[in-house]
Amino acid sequence: MSESTKKALITGITGQDGSYLAELLLEKGYEVHGMVRRSSTEKFDRIAHIKDRLTLHQADLLDQLSILEMLDEVRPREVYNLAAQSFVPTSWRQPLLTGEFTALGVTRMLEALRSVDPAIRFYQASSSEMFGKVRESPQNEDTPFYPRSPYGVAKVYGHFITVNYRESYDLFAVSGILFNHESPRRGLEFVTRKVSDGVARIALGIEEELRLGNLAAERDWGFAGDYVEAMWRMLQREEPTDFVVGTGESHSVRDLVEAAFGAIDVELRWEGEGLKERGLDAATGAVRVAVDPKFFRPAEVDHLVADATRARRDLGWSPDVSFTELVERMVKADLERLRDAT
Repeated sequence: MSESTKKALITGITGQDGSYLAELLLEKGYEVHGMVRRSSTEKFDRIAHIKDRLTLHQADLLDQLSILEMLDEVRPREVYNLAAQSFVPTSWRQPLLTGEFTALGVTRMLEALRSVDPAIRFYQASSSEMFGKVRESPQNEDTPFYPRSPYGVAKVYGHFITVNYRESYDLFAVSGILFNHESPRRGLEFVTRKVSDGVARIALGIEEELRLGNLAAERDWGFAGDYVEAMWRMLQREEPTDFVVGTGESHSVRDLVEAAFGAIDVELRWEGEGLKERGLDAATGAVRVAVDPKFFRPAEVDHLVADATRARRDLGWSPDVSFTELVERMVKADLERLRDAT
């Protein structure tokens, strides 16, 4: 089959990663299909600019029959399973639903794929949250998992059920262990977007305060548009292999806040000591950044940083967008959005 006639199916196509992946596959000449859930309020804003080039199908990771019928109708060459309950704090409030979508949903996809056409290549979106309370740093493909949230636990299940189906049924099924990847399309509930949106509001005089949780938590943040390229490359290999994908650099939430204010030429003055106990404030004129204990997780993940040596070597993949550039892009996009809304 020539590349121009390749067909791909993306679950979670309306999300951040799904929208960037859809753009990439369209650029590569794919026929792109997407799975969407039926809801009373349909949100297609991330794919609005390419929606007329996509074919969307209603199905649900909780409904095995709908998945089977969708796969049988589309008959894709590649399936990218990006759909999940993906917000970590919600996983404590809705642990059972998180398990149904993020863990058992993977099994439903694999079972349907095995029934319809075992030759379909399958990508599973694994997560650095699986490492949780890290056993070693940086983390690579051989680092043991120690998840610290229901979301992380569910992702470990999804990861290993993908490995199990690969080894049991000889499927081309791989997992990408992606570290945090962000963009202007990130949901407002995620800390990176909360910061970029909050800083933009402060810059425009809409708000005077930004309230956050653990400023000391460190993550390996990259640009989502770079990371979907790694997903695609994993499914083009001769043999199925799992890969860690990340920048190899770790930054704290405090670094993130400073970079975001730097994007509007504001230098923060930090005051106070202690994070969870007393709070750490930053003040510059009328601007205030405050730590609010209600935003802390029941079990924190303190430090994540990727060792993506295998991805660089075997996939030929490396990130293009730096941490500072990523934050600047997000702040700029939120400034433009808020200005347009006023």
